[in-house]
Amino acid sequence: MMTGTDDSPLVEEGGPKANQYRLTIWHKVSISMNEPENLKPPAKSNFRRYLQWILAPVLTAISGLILYYQGPWYGVATLYAALISILLVRPGWRWFYIAAVTTPRDTVALFAYIRVLLFIKRQERKNLNIGDIFESNVARQPDKLAIVSESQQWTFRQVNEHSNRVANVFHSHGYKKGDVVGLLLENRAEFVATWLGLSKIGVITPLINTNLRGASLQHSITVGQCTALIYGASFRSAVMDIAKDLPAHVGLYQFNDESNQEVVASEGLSQGLAQQLNGLLETAAKDKVAAGASRADHHDKLVYIYTSGTTGLPKAAVITHSRYFFIAAGIHYTLGFKDQDVFYTPLPLYHTAGGVMSMGQALLFGSTVVIRKKFSASGYFSDCARFQCTVGQYIGEMARYILATPSAPHDRNHQVRMVFGNGLRPQIWPQFVERFGIRKVGEFYGATEGNANIMNNDSTVGAIGFISRILPQIYPISIIKADPHTGEPLRNSQGLCERCEADEPGVFVGKIVRGNPCREFLGYVDQKASSKKVVHDVFSKGDMAFISGDLLVADERGYLYFKDRTGDTFRWKGENVSTSEVEAQLSNLAGYKDVIVYGVSIPNTEGRAGMAAIYDPTREVNVSQLGVELAKSLPNYARPQFLRFLRKIDLTGTFKLRKVELQQQGFNPEIIDDELFYAQPDGVYAPLTPSVYERIVRNELRF
Repeated sequence: MMTGTDDSPLVEEGGPKANQYRLTIWHKVSISMNEPENLKPPAKSNFRRYLQWILAPVLTAISGLILYYQGPWYGVATLYAALISILLVRPGWRWFYIAAVTTPRDTVALFAYIRVLLFIKRQERKNLNIGDIFESNVARQPDKLAIVSESQQWTFRQVNEHSNRVANVFHSHGYKKGDVVGLLLENRAEFVATWLGLSKIGVITPLINTNLRGASLQHSITVGQCTALIYGASFRSAVMDIAKDLPAHVGLYQFNDESNQEVVASEGLSQGLAQQLNGLLETAAKDKVAAGASRADHHDKLVYIYTSGTTGLPKAAVITHSRYFFIAAGIHYTLGFKDQDVFYTPLPLYHTAGGVMSMGQALLFGSTVVIRKKFSASGYFSDCARFQCTVGQYIGEMARYILATPSAPHDRNHQVRMVFGNGLRPQIWPQFVERFGIRKVGEFYGATEGNANIMNNDSTVGAIGFISRILPQIYPISIIKADPHTGEPLRNSQGLCERCEADEPGVFVGKIVRGNPCREFLGYVDQKASSKKVVHDVFSKGDMAFISGDLLVADERGYLYFKDRTGDTFRWKGENVSTSEVEAQLSNLAGYKDVIVYGVSIPNTEGRAGMAAIYDPTREVNVSQLGVELAKSLPNYARPQFLRFLRKIDLTGTFKLRKVELQQQGFNPEIIDDELFYAQPDGVYAPLTPSVYERIVRNELRF
């Protein structure tokens, strides 16, 4: 049995015990699978609506008479009372309660939204770009630290000088506004200074994932339509492997960091395939950009940021200067960042989270940002303590990795007042903030290419943001009814979409408004891919919205919770199973290990059975005990029918787990080297051998 109040998360009755954290949150998804093309809304009583229609003119007339005979004060008081009476009829007294408890939250968000809009309008009116704002910060505080790492401490002046050198080198080489120069470089100060310098002459910079190799790397360069590529010496081999397959017009520039200055990597340089960038930068002017160089406008393209590629090859999302302003300023004002904050981000700078949300605080607001080449769970809070960081960033499974580390003195011996990011699961949220003494968590949700971005501004456990129940029109985002497997919107008899009720899962969408940086959908470089993310005729004929492809659910107060990706939810035993919720539960039971849950097909069996892949290379998980705990924690239909214990795991650059290949491999022991188990009728897991597999295929073992 589950218990809980509005102010506390649901916990299992009778637990947890002292010093033991265990939080269980389970939303049962109930979506009709019949007639997916047409919605048949449930019959509703119209009594309140008719009563409201009758009361409105009557009470208005009475108020008018009192105003005429008794004066304005009595008239206004009567009009106010009449309005309250009408609202009590419909939507009812409950609306007043919800309005009362959510007004503080909505008011804070409203003022933040107004500040964001004013900030963006100022830059738009003056036609300012990112470089303009950064240079104003340089003039104000040239010797303040801008970017810090284990090996570098760059001031605002140093970042600006390097960016000017980059701008002048590429201007002298004939690159101009609208050209595209790719960047493949590890997390370091030069990464930011390089794309910033290119932006000063209007050049667009695709920020390429440093984990890519071979065909994926070549695809990213070509889909971004690069005319040149700047790459770090540590990625020399990866670039040389594909260099001869790139279009002939793509110029290559190799950058060597300090450790490579003495022993210059010569492959590619000696063959004439690449130019040495360091020597070119040393001779370039650093004080200002050449007078004849072109300049980027406020709405011009700034960078391309690639999707993580969990479901295929990366797609290049367009980020304009105005979009960069909106993302960085949006989180700054919504979460109450301060210019004097010191930010810590171990995330890759080629993604939006690290490269825009965190680094934008330095470029636009003059804060200091501490970066790290690679994320370290054990080093997270020790770094924060060492560099005196006040705001930390996380993403994906990162928080779980940090929580799984042994206790250490720096767990609370730091100055971090807030962490923000995406992917802090509600099952570990309370123990994370308790162990590390975090006063505020700013969980956000959004896609790099999308316009449906939301934030949790009051640390409500598990919420990724909210929709105002009082004035939802101010920020036009919605959850619409959709097929959970395909993500296809369900439409009513008028051919329009319908909003979900409270606690009803649906697909998250954001209204598209052309010319509005807050509501614009810029999409991908590939226009065909962009069109797939737009849904038409949403709430009225001719309107458009960005469709996220994610299933969310809103509670009565408007708080939004992530359910699953459309397509990840599968149906078993007549129920819809949310993979993300099963993953969260199973990870807790397996000692915070990486878990991937997906549905697999069993011959002659309806639906898809749940399968869980657990990363456990040293085989620490007790399978028998795990089966017992799963029976306590999950409904019968949600328990995995198959278990796979992985020896290795594949993560994206944003710490997301890839599942497509695992799903394709199914549960066949002949093609899988990892240990496999299957659930017996009594719920106990037993080894899945080739003979057992054959019995399942022949339908001799049923589930």
